[in-house]
Amino acid sequence: MNDLQAVLTRSPEQYPFSLDPRTDRISFIHLTESDYQRASFLDARILTPQTQPQPLAWQQVAAALESANLAERCSYIFHIGHVGSTLISRLIGAHPGVLALREPMLLRTLAQVRSDSLAAPNWSEGDSNARLAGALKLFSRTFRERQIPIIKATSFVSELSSSLMARAAAPRAVMMFVSPESYLATMLGGPNSREEAKVLAPSRLRRLHRRIGAEPWLGKSLSEGENLALAWACEMSALAQAASAAGGRAYWVDFDQFLADPVRLLGIFRHLDIDASASQVSAILSGPDMRRYSKAPEYAYDAALRVEVLNEARALHGAEIRRGLNWLEQAAARFEPVHQTVTLISSQH
Repeated sequence: MNDLQAVLTRSPEQYPFSLDPRTDRISFIHLTESDYQRASFLDARILTPQTQPQPLAWQQVAAALESANLAERCSYIFHIGHVGSTLISRLIGAHPGVLALREPMLLRTLAQVRSDSLAAPNWSEGDSNARLAGALKLFSRTFRERQIPIIKATSFVSELSSSLMARAAAPRAVMMFVSPESYLATMLGGPNSREEAKVLAPSRLRRLHRRIGAEPWLGKSLSEGENLALAWACEMSALAQAASAAGGRAYWVDFDQFLADPVRLLGIFRHLDIDASASQVSAILSGPDMRRYSKAPEYAYDAALRVEVLNEARALHGAEIRRGLNWLEQAAARFEPVHQTVTLISSQH
């Protein structure tokens, strides 16, 4: 075993932070198990002035992975954004048998390449697939033999979810969502989420157009509520497509229903094949995570405060919420992928 192979396969401490498609180089950074546990996002926000990325050519990494014969064994949390996926990842990650990876930037890059929103010079489909396979093997490394790696993907990585769920490793996934009305209230309830939605709107429009096989909408002609309803339809239809391919390996979780009955966490553990007792789940739920803002744990936040925020958004933005829901109803009447998604979600309640 050469030095690179030994370093890459020994543990997840050498974390594959980023991939530059232009140079075809992967940058690794050093992370301890505590670093993984603390991180809300495994992207640029985890960097410090002391971080020293180590770039390696993809071919060099691929050769080391092939010699090491690493197994791919990730499972996933997919979601539509702002539906409690970070909280669920933290709760699951509190179990010693789980290594939680929250929003790896490398996986985000591969999703952007696949959707043509990020150029990858000279990459064939086979090249893209090879890099995805290599990334998943790197993400499959754990600190202990029986740990299970659970990747909480970025919302637009849902575009890769069908491909990921169809892989030979037969991964399991939790699919997180809320109803359209709750999603619209959530997004309209905070300035940051509204700005984020505006940035993502053009790509979501393109993705939904591809899914329905038509281009009936112009983003600039849609109101804010209609654009948010389109975002829900885009991300949910991606998850619905992946769930159809995965069958029983996909497990739907409505975040509002979870907050009303957090003991549902036990069902999530069981679905992901994580051995958790009722007493362990009770201890995890009694911990600090249910009372903190999971993306920024220094801030207090709980289910009661969330209800207050949603109700305020409903009072202030009721007209936009109604516009969005009307748009979704009309889209479902015209396009089968949207209709199937709305029908699927209705069956979950």
